Amino acid sequence: MKVIIAGQKYFGEQVLRMCLLKNIEVVAVSCPVGDEHIGKLASINNIRIIPAGSLSGDTCPTCDLGIAAHSFDFIGRRTRYAPKMGWVGYHPSLLPRHRGRSSIEWAVRMGDAITGGTVYWLNSGVDRGDIAAQDWCFIDKKMQTLSPSEAARVIWREQLCDMGVKLLSKVVCDIASGKVIRKKQNERFATFEPSISGQRLYRPDLLMIEMVSSTNEQLGEIWASVGESGENAVGV
Repeated sequence: MKVIIAGQKYFGEQVLRMCLLKNIEVVAVSCPVGDEHIGKLASINNIRIIPAGSLSGDTCPTCDLGIAAHSFDFIGRRTRYAPKMGWVGYHPSLLPRHRGRSSIEWAVRMGDAITGGTVYWLNSGVDRGDIAAQDWCFIDKKMQTLSPSEAARVIWREQLCDMGVKLLSKVVCDIASGKVIRKKQNERFATFEPSISGQRLYRPDLLMIEMVSSTNEQLGEIWASVGESGENAVGV
């Protein structure tokens, strides 16, 4: 199976490394110029680099699957349809809860006891695509003693980063073997919070959703749907 990876930094590097170890052919990497993680690893392995911001339907190479790995680039309609099977990406929350850039920090700010990660199929909305796999973890009460931004960094570094690599590994290997999982997100539980940094992603086909209040009952029902699978992957 041939894939393209759009990503950056350490997480992007680990996803590329995972693909190489799994003998998944990576035909190109789209990353910021001078990236010292995924960019450097791509160069060492003679993988074509497409500068971030220039990936499009015209520049995307022929491949089977696109993987978004910590990429803040807009993956437009033509680009999404370039790979034969489309694109999957990783979002550090239990979608549809906490859509948006600052999902971990909002989980902390809202006092969530449980969070997790989701691999989903990219579509025209923000973090709205069908779910391919999910896993969960507890948020240590000690995180409430830190600032939300610092707590988010700790949770990402200690739990959600590795979770994302493992989930993407599972999904990519499943797809390579012919197993494709798609489960619609339940809009009843959807929340969307703004970026804490104030940065906005230019997305001309953005589908805005109405933010709803979080409740323990909602989170419990999401957790129940994840827990139905022995592998903690929705739809498996």
